Amino acid sequence: MRCPFCSSFNGQVVDSRHVENSSAIRRRRLCLDCKKRWTTFERPEELSIMVIKSNNRREPYNRAKLREGIIRACQKRPVSAEIIDKLVLETENEIFSEYIMEIPSQIIGEKVLGKLYAIDAVAYIRFASVYRKFDDIDDFIDEIQKFKKGGS
Repeated sequence: MRCPFCSSFNGQVVDSRHVENSSAIRRRRLCLDCKKRWTTFERPEELSIMVIKSNNRREPYNRAKLREGIIRACQKRPVSAEIIDKLVLETENEIFSEYIMEIPSQIIGEKVLGKLYAIDAVAYIRFASVYRKFDDIDDFIDEIQKFKKGGS
């Protein structure tokens, strides 16, 4: 495995653990050249599932796209990369256990919103504003009011 810091192939695995409720394995790695550590996740290749977009277009599920949307919502918030990775993994586990061939993008968005609701209010509102396509400030106010009342 190439070191993401110095690009060396001279590294070793220092710890391996199964990820809870998943078939993935989390590995802590150490670069023997630059002495930096990083984490990798190893998981079996999943069968491709298609995401049905709101305009009925279909595209292959893209883990990176899901993760990037969550990262944007959590930007400059006290949400660690580990929590984000856990959120992505939990969402994926739900998707692949409940759906076989296709899943509506709305289902994915609602699953993420439910998880962000429990993690960080600002990240939840940010994600909701993009996912639900807020048009004006009233949409933000309505969503904040719903959040305060305890409903997502």
